[in-house]
Amino acid sequence: MFLRLLIPALALLAACNPAPEKPAAAPPPPPGPDIAALTDSTAPAALLTYSRQYPGSEVLFETRLGKIRVKLYDDTPIHKANFLLLARRGVFTETVFNRVVKGFAVQGGQTSDARTIRLRIYRLPPEIRPNHFHVKGALGMARYDDAENPQRLSSNTDFYFAVGKKLTPAQARASASRPLTPAQVQAYATRGGVPALDGAYTVFGEVTEGLDVVEKISQEPVDPRDKWPTHDVGMKVTVVK
Repeated sequence: MFLRLLIPALALLAACNPAPEKPAAAPPPPPGPDIAALTDSTAPAALLTYSRQYPGSEVLFETRLGKIRVKLYDDTPIHKANFLLLARRGVFTETVFNRVVKGFAVQGGQTSDARTIRLRIYRLPPEIRPNHFHVKGALGMARYDDAENPQRLSSNTDFYFAVGKKLTPAQARASASRPLTPAQVQAYATRGGVPALDGAYTVFGEVTEGLDVVEKISQEPVDPRDKWPTHDVGMKVTVVK
């Protein structure tokens, strides 16, 4: 009789005190290299390996002013792979368009967030190609400290969209830092851009949709001291193809 009463009691006790759940397994680390461990010398090989394993060709910027779709070039593979890696890790989502110069360019990829500043420990070798030029909507990578950067290594996070203005063939040729093809002269006349930057910075992509959004960003009111928009223009950047 005692055993009969004890078994239901034990069952009731177990129901009231279930076994503790096992802690959920930690999610696997995202694929690709450890960004914080990359250096100027190790980044190129690591990024090229990443691009072969996890290819991509298009990214989408979402901002409060609209969306911008960008095609990344295959013949600038290091810059392309770096941008894909940082986009997939959500790095750009923590940044803003931090420098807007009307009639010139809108620059993004920087913020006061400690994580982004730490990512600037590595830079990218230049991949300047004669067929890529600074027509309006061109995506390029900034660089810093030219006096101490004779190799003209690019920033890994600070990118820009060329804006500029429409130029006559004579104006385009006069301001260009290298010879322009007839097609490039025509593009600067019909679309506009900044030929003075050609041959000096790596262009690694172009806007395919949302050029009007780039224009809207370029018209944002800014602090006259540092050209930072008075109302932050943040972004979410995702790989879409």
